[in-house]
Amino acid sequence: MLQKVALLAIPGLQPFEFSVVCEVFGIDRADQGAPLFDLRIVTARPGPVRMNLTSDGSNGYDMIVEHDLSFAYEADLVAVTGRGGSRDAVLDPAYIDVLRAAEARGAWVLSVCSGSFALGHAGLLDGRRSTTHWMYTDEQQEMFPLTSVDPNVLFVEDRKVITGAGTAAGIDACLHLVRQEHGAAAANVIARRMVVPPQREGGQAQYVLSPVPVERGDSLAPIVDWMLDHLADELSVEALAKRALMSERTFARRFRAELGSTPAAWLNRQRLIRAQELLEQTDRGIEQVAADAGFGTAAVLRHHFDRVLGTTPVAYRRNFGLRTPA
Repeated sequence: MLQKVALLAIPGLQPFEFSVVCEVFGIDRADQGAPLFDLRIVTARPGPVRMNLTSDGSNGYDMIVEHDLSFAYEADLVAVTGRGGSRDAVLDPAYIDVLRAAEARGAWVLSVCSGSFALGHAGLLDGRRSTTHWMYTDEQQEMFPLTSVDPNVLFVEDRKVITGAGTAAGIDACLHLVRQEHGAAAANVIARRMVVPPQREGGQAQYVLSPVPVERGDSLAPIVDWMLDHLADELSVEALAKRALMSERTFARRFRAELGSTPAAWLNRQRLIRAQELLEQTDRGIEQVAADAGFGTAAVLRHHFDRVLGTTPVAYRRNFGLRTPA
């Protein structure tokens, strides 16, 4: 189970991306039901490590790092963040060795934003899907042709290597990993403390510069809140549109614009999260969990668990079940 986290402090790193990993894995939230991680910041040469506040490195400050890379060789997760203006720069072989060793022993490896280029230099993207900030996806594909870069997602997980897109998408990637290792309730505790959604829908296309729609209306937040309170009900687009006082076409368009997903896809994801919570925190039978989460039958629930999570409800409960609700 994920406990030891090594965050690589590579000279030139960018503070906000770096702090994302620290925020998720470095704060003790055990009193609220979150897992306790052993996070250590490590570097090849302990001492001052330069942090860049600007892409050209003209403005920044030094961070004192006490730990060398030895802890990274036993960590359950090795994380790396972007460096300003140095995506094609030669990476110190010491970091390449750490990243390759982590993959070889089956540990998790995670990058935030352009930190994916460090994984590419280490050969960890070869034969895997990956992503990075939408500004750099073409560059990553050209520089590392053996990976398949997906420019339309917030993060990609491929065989224990996770690449996050832009800076804030690093939060999504980290919470995804917490959810994978410690369950949905644990990820929700951290998200709630960070005041962020436990799981965002949509992809990077929402954040690429595009014309602002002329037509604006009231937020769909009230209908979305109502949907979350009625996941077990039959929620057709027709009924939802009627409740929102819109045509079906307008409702579907507005829903995708605001939430980055179709109503059906968003509902399936929320129902899956609800099912995870019920499996973790109650002893209800699988059929009852399926009904309460809105899937109707255990067969449908199993289908979605297998397709999205790669496991079964029974196996999920075995790993995460009957924990104290936060």
